[in-house]
Amino acid sequence: MPRTTNVSTSAENARKDRIQFRSRNAEWKKPPRRIEPAECITCDSCVRSCPEEFGAIFDNGLDVVIVPELCSGCPKCIAACPMDCIYVDDEYEQTPGDLWALVKSNETVI
Repeated sequence: MPRTTNVSTSAENARKDRIQFRSRNAEWKKPPRRIEPAECITCDSCVRSCPEEFGAIFDNGLDVVIVPELCSGCPKCIAACPMDCIYVDDEYEQTPGDLWALVKSNETVI
């Protein structure tokens, strides 16, 4: 289901640019987060808590994943997670193409 949006046009455009170029904002100082699949109960609390201007967390069927190029490193998902299974990802790798297809399928329809 596409995300509904209440974010500003500039924040929305910035997110679209990050999706198009598959890159993180160079000004973000915090590393992205990651979810440990073995600890996650797929409750989607993190998905719902991720600010719309980032929209970095996706339910991918059996796993919930964070796309590091979209994650600013804010702690909102950590605070919402009942399992404490979200960690700082200092060594993140570029998101594979199949996950970008999931991102595109969840883009906001305006």
